[in-house]
Amino acid sequence: MNSAELAGAIDGYELNVFVNCPFDDKYLALLRPLLFTIVYLGYRPRIASERSDSGENRLDKICELIRQSKFSIHDLSRLKAARARELYRMNMPFELGIDYGSRQHGPEFMRSKKCLILEKEAYDFKAALSDMSGVDIKSHRNKPEEVVRAVRDWFYETVGLREAPYPKVIWFLFNDFTTSLFEARLAEGIPENDVREDIARMPIPEYLNCAADWVAKHA
Repeated sequence: MNSAELAGAIDGYELNVFVNCPFDDKYLALLRPLLFTIVYLGYRPRIASERSDSGENRLDKICELIRQSKFSIHDLSRLKAARARELYRMNMPFELGIDYGSRQHGPEFMRSKKCLILEKEAYDFKAALSDMSGVDIKSHRNKPEEVVRAVRDWFYETVGLREAPYPKVIWFLFNDFTTSLFEARLAEGIPENDVREDIARMPIPEYLNCAADWVAKHA
């Protein structure tokens, strides 16, 4: 089996985007528009929280998702400790290293893998990982709209998606989708405060399905 056949044998490889990011509640405001942008542009986010199998080794799952994805987005904006005695969060740079290694040492078809590195500010990343100081990154300043811009612009510049709508368009559509999701829950008779909690705690696979359904109707 040649390189192209190997890549074709992986379900969705050409459209899969591995997302490496924090999973805390504060990051949710950035994660949701990030995932929506990927879905709206016609790609498929792959993320560790897409399934919960207590019998599955988390690191093995991450390596599998990386192997299955031609593209990846790594957000290192939570790398730095925020408080005294708080440890650095190394999961994200570790997963970036696995992804980089797969591109350098994996099968030939993986040599064309492409990745986006996100940071709050550009200098934070270069100071923390000086070995990759020559790598281009995009900063989002912890602003949801800037996440949309960074991801959309990367798809345009690096992936070659020349038909990608302007970032502001995708941002407005994300807000339309969020409103639609909220109103649909209200229409089911759920109290407003419960709707907010329900949506905030929605499992990632459910959120992605809702986004894909909405995009299919409105794209």
